[in-house]
Amino acid sequence: MSEITQVAVIGAGLMGHGIAQVFASAGHPVTLTDASASTLGQAPARIARNLQQLDRESGPVLSRIRLEKSVKGAVAQADLIFEAVPEKPELKVALFREVAEAAPPTAILASNTSAIPITDIGSALSGQARSRLLGTHWWNPPHLVPLVEVVRTRFTSPDVFERTFAILHAAGKRPVRVNRDLPGFIGNRLQHAMWREALAMVETGVCDAETIDTVVKQGFGLRLPVLGPMENADLIGLELTRDVHRTLFPHLDNSQQPAALLEVLIEQGRCGMRSGAGLRAWTPEEARAAQDRLAEWLIARTKTGGG
Repeated sequence: MSEITQVAVIGAGLMGHGIAQVFASAGHPVTLTDASASTLGQAPARIARNLQQLDRESGPVLSRIRLEKSVKGAVAQADLIFEAVPEKPELKVALFREVAEAAPPTAILASNTSAIPITDIGSALSGQARSRLLGTHWWNPPHLVPLVEVVRTRFTSPDVFERTFAILHAAGKRPVRVNRDLPGFIGNRLQHAMWREALAMVETGVCDAETIDTVVKQGFGLRLPVLGPMENADLIGLELTRDVHRTLFPHLDNSQQPAALLEVLIEQGRCGMRSGAGLRAWTPEEARAAQDRLAEWLIARTKTGGG
């Protein structure tokens, strides 16, 4: 395969506009498309705001991004194609079938799914196209969070896998290799295992949702940027780790279905910040302040090289 120069991003919403920003910032020409004309039209302003927060000039970056109405037009000349559409398996399967037909036969095909196995997403593709398909799970906001999980399937070409890893690294991200294609990959399996236990404790009256957040943010969460769980296990010693697990594991929640509490809250219209309440209550000002705190913290980390 030739050197990757032209990037296409399908989906300009929550994740896609940030992915486009990353590659345009790294000097690549990017074509961005979305099924919603409104979402696509808003993408340049959103990217400009992101760059303003970073005290960076938006003109050079936006000049490398071309908006395109059709998927076919977006991918026609692309070397590397990122899909960032909603988490609906049937939508992603159909999209990649369309993309594989319209894109150059050497283009790398990457899905930004958070949890759907990449093998399932490529189920309608030819063997040649499946060899070019892999997962690239970005984290929100993608222009600020360094991590990208690069997920291979048993069909993925080793060359495609390694070249995708290399270009993400060159674009300033912190890619990691996921050598088995399993639901949720690495990060979401870890994150949602904690969420399952947290929801179970709220549901059974151990504490309220605010207490969960306080324990994480003011307790073990303070260590996480500098001491990962495997490092922490080695720090305290594996004998102690084993002994704690012997006592603790039999009592952890192991539900195979989403917490009933989620269904109750959703039925009440408590869907999260956008509805004014979820597990916690949110005024518009509180919701915006929480989002701003996250952005400010991530930006500070970016400027100091903390990623």
